[in-house]
Amino acid sequence: MNTNNSNCLIIFTRNPEIGKGKRRLAATVGDQVAFDIYKFLLAHTREITGNLNATKQVWYSERVHENDAWDNKVYDKYVQDGEDLGVRMENAFQEAFKNHDHVIIIGSDMHDMSQADLDHAFKQLKTNDAVIGPAEDGGYYLLGFTKKLIDGVFEDKEWGAETVLEKTLNNLKNVNYAMLEERNDVDYYEDIKDIPAFQPFLKNI
Repeated sequence: MNTNNSNCLIIFTRNPEIGKGKRRLAATVGDQVAFDIYKFLLAHTREITGNLNATKQVWYSERVHENDAWDNKVYDKYVQDGEDLGVRMENAFQEAFKNHDHVIIIGSDMHDMSQADLDHAFKQLKTNDAVIGPAEDGGYYLLGFTKKLIDGVFEDKEWGAETVLEKTLNNLKNVNYAMLEERNDVDYYEDIKDIPAFQPFLKNI
């Protein structure tokens, strides 16, 4: 376990099983294509995080996979704990803050993100209490804090709804925070239908 870096990146991921993840996307493209796209997004997440100057933690939805594509030498592995997404994220942050000053959480379905974006986000935490990356759908694709969580940030949210960003920004109104560029996460067919990288998966749709 790597604890000597002040930066820590939390990656929330679902255990990749066909028919379980990306349900809104699968409604249009089918279970197999949605599964293949999710594996593609996981590979992209590993590509943009593998060389990041931070301790990297993968938090699985159900159980730890020791010998999967997430290299044990690069990623510390945990299981998410809590009855909803907010509680699970809060628990992950509290664990990370035991050893790190600057902690950022991302999902594993952001094709529209690079290592440079993550470097920039950590840089913002050197001079801000928080950093947030707004998603086009009214949520956020990245959230980070310095030293501690802001009260209420994971409470009273309807996760997956378009009100999440607005309510989270309201929680941050009394602290210094940096806003990143708006990005597109992958939830629906419409999110990917015009993006070249996804065309090989959609050719028979």
